[in-house]
Amino acid sequence: MPNRTRFLLVLIGVLSAAATTALSAEVVGLEYTKAHYTKYEYRIPMRDGKRLFTAVYVPKDKSQAYPIMMTRTPYSVRPYGADQYRNDLGPSPLFTKEGYIFVYQDVRGRWMSEGHHENMRPHLARKAKPTDIDESTDTFDTIEWLINHVKGHNGRVGLYGISYPGFYSSAGMIDAHPALRAVSPQAPICDWFIGDDWHHNGALHLTHAFNFMVKFGRPRPEPTKKFDYPFEHGTPDGYDFFLRMGPLAKANLVHMKDEVAFWHELMRHGTYDEFWKARNLRPHLQDIRPAVMTVGGWFDAENLFGALETYRAVERQSPQTNNTLVMGPWSHGGWARGDGDRLGDATFNSKTSEFYRETIELNWFERHLKDKGAKDHPEAWIFHTGTNEWHRYDAWPPQQAVKRTLYLKAKGGLGFESSPKGDVFEQYVSDPARPVPHTDKISNIMAVDYMTADQRFASRRTDVLTFATDELPEDITLAGPLEVDLWISSSGTDSDFVVKLIDVYPDDLADPNPNPTNVRLGGYQQLVRGDIMRAKFRDSFEKPTPLKPNEPTRVRFTLQDVAHVFRPGHRLMVQVQSSWFPLFDRNPQTFTDIYSAKPEQFEAAAQRVYVSGDHASHIDVYVLP
Repeated sequence: MPNRTRFLLVLIGVLSAAATTALSAEVVGLEYTKAHYTKYEYRIPMRDGKRLFTAVYVPKDKSQAYPIMMTRTPYSVRPYGADQYRNDLGPSPLFTKEGYIFVYQDVRGRWMSEGHHENMRPHLARKAKPTDIDESTDTFDTIEWLINHVKGHNGRVGLYGISYPGFYSSAGMIDAHPALRAVSPQAPICDWFIGDDWHHNGALHLTHAFNFMVKFGRPRPEPTKKFDYPFEHGTPDGYDFFLRMGPLAKANLVHMKDEVAFWHELMRHGTYDEFWKARNLRPHLQDIRPAVMTVGGWFDAENLFGALETYRAVERQSPQTNNTLVMGPWSHGGWARGDGDRLGDATFNSKTSEFYRETIELNWFERHLKDKGAKDHPEAWIFHTGTNEWHRYDAWPPQQAVKRTLYLKAKGGLGFESSPKGDVFEQYVSDPARPVPHTDKISNIMAVDYMTADQRFASRRTDVLTFATDELPEDITLAGPLEVDLWISSSGTDSDFVVKLIDVYPDDLADPNPNPTNVRLGGYQQLVRGDIMRAKFRDSFEKPTPLKPNEPTRVRFTLQDVAHVFRPGHRLMVQVQSSWFPLFDRNPQTFTDIYSAKPEQFEAAAQRVYVSGDHASHIDVYVLP
């Protein structure tokens, strides 16, 4: 039987079972939870004596033993009070219906838990004293207490979490408690300087970092049930708000007023120093004993890097681990809510989030914690955008993918053949006073759908270079990372270089019917992947070096993986620019500590991108046959 046929037959059976589960899940809600679970609240002691506030929901049905399903969070386990219940329990309402012992814990120093909270607390590979703690020990001590004090469990524990709780899940599977059998880090943080949240390749993720820390970073001196610091921008226009704010030093002076300790850390540590290296969890993801299922979204603006890198670190350093990757067409946490059938103007022609929750997530935990559920989970569940299909792979990237080189060409060309010798270049002027916006929408937050948004607004700017292929005669499927190799020169001593891979739709493509967003799809330039590289970090994130003005220089970096099919009649496009605002902070284009830069240090720069001979800028891509 052909592999594709076998897959479709299995999928039809699984979907039938999932449909039954989905119907039963419709009754789940507050009244159901109250009727079927008893809530307890505990203050669980850690090895250093601090007590962590923990809410436990235990099934009232005592006819069987249940696994423990736990999440640890800095975002509160509300509602507080033994008679106050959550509407749904677990990763999705399906788990509420199936029956688990659900555990929610405020991490150390947050909300109702004692102790001091440290952002992305470094892992201690060696504990010098019995009272030394990190997130691994807090997880271990919590599980040990639960196993000994909560009745009705079957001796197995699952751990999960999205975003920051994803980090706590990853940290908790290091030196894991023997009862911890299954861990699902979802959009986990793993490195806050190279690719997650606050920085991408050393460039500050401005909108996200500011909007998060101006609220989350406020001090909490004592355990509390109420911890709310609202912030008003005073305008819906984030581009205008951050441009008027000026250099980054103004963020603290005008808005944070020395009340956000971690913002000071961001500003003090402008290179990949020991502060950031200690918060790189990847080296510690070795000898992992529980089964692991890492989940991420192809359009996650916050932690796409974390999901892919967590999977890779476990695969590389813990080859014996049952290690699974799930990547779907989602924004941050999109798999846990809604249908997942669209993001912004992009549509996926199926309810991808429901499929994940019903077919993948529930079955995976049931298998490892109850010896139920499907047995045939692949190494990787990967959703291909473009054709909008789920695929199962034995490895990621797929072993059959072939590396090919996509060359930038003169006069806006793009193709798989290199250009003749010579120093041919395209050029533009980058002005920090008029940076390229990351979206054409008015918003003072990071637009959730910017990673699939139409890029025609950028193509029309004179400070954005655009390179495109002819119309494709057949499908081209890219599966894996995109390795950027630019040859550039600048009249400045530092600059940023943003590279975007775009799927250009046919000019005569019909609009959707119905058309709720009023999008015009003819000629739509859908962003598939984009990222930024701060040129002073081109050779080292630890020791930045200036550019030599107007001297051709090589800048290499990696765009995160894609699984995208460019269809016949579509075109591949690459855009290059030197700002992406206010998604990322503005580079003064002078070699300096950007976090303390003065207004007079911001200068326009003439940028060149070379496209021929020994200086042929290109992107190495991985193409499936």
